[in-house]
Amino acid sequence: MKKYVCQVCGYVYDPEVGDPDNGIAPGTAFEDLPEDWACPLCGVDKSQFEPEA
Repeated sequence: MKKYVCQVCGYVYDPEVGDPDNGIAPGTAFEDLPEDWACPLCGVDKSQFEPEA
């Protein structure tokens, strides 16, 4: 599964880790995140993320 990077603050969403502090289980692909999920560091929405190069 591909990692995604927040273009605002640089946070990397790693699907192998998930976002357990916000209820996202390890193994959750970026595409499967809820539409209202936001960057845990800066709060922007999913549209501000791009696949890691």
